[in-house]
Amino acid sequence: MNIRYPAIIKPQKPSGYFVLFPDVEEAVTQGETIDECLFNASEVLSLVLDHRIAQGLPIPKPSRIKKARLIAPDAKTQAAILIRILRGDRPVSELARALETSWPSAQRLEDPKHWPSLRQLEKAASALGKRLVLSFE
Repeated sequence: MNIRYPAIIKPQKPSGYFVLFPDVEEAVTQGETIDECLFNASEVLSLVLDHRIAQGLPIPKPSRIKKARLIAPDAKTQAAILIRILRGDRPVSELARALETSWPSAQRLEDPKHWPSLRQLEKAASALGKRLVLSFE
């Protein structure tokens, strides 16, 4: 499972580009070059999703839009969202029992301000019926 949101990049006059996310309307940014836009897009997406998580707001699922760039939030935000999605309606206490840890420790896995270890993520993935896969891009 991958968390990548479609981003629409539009050229601006006299120069630069504007980036918007149809699924996360409050996430907008700009840049002078495409590379700068892509960097800024990942940062703003991470910040907005972190804010939504902190406020207990719903996290929209990425849609499929043709001719859009797919942007991933930072790794800690992706991990928090993936665990939240995979846990579904199950209580955090159930995840804590499966991980043989405390409720606060299991809850931190869904907090993007917390940096879980690879071992914690691997155990959580296993407890949720998945396996952890890493990649570099």
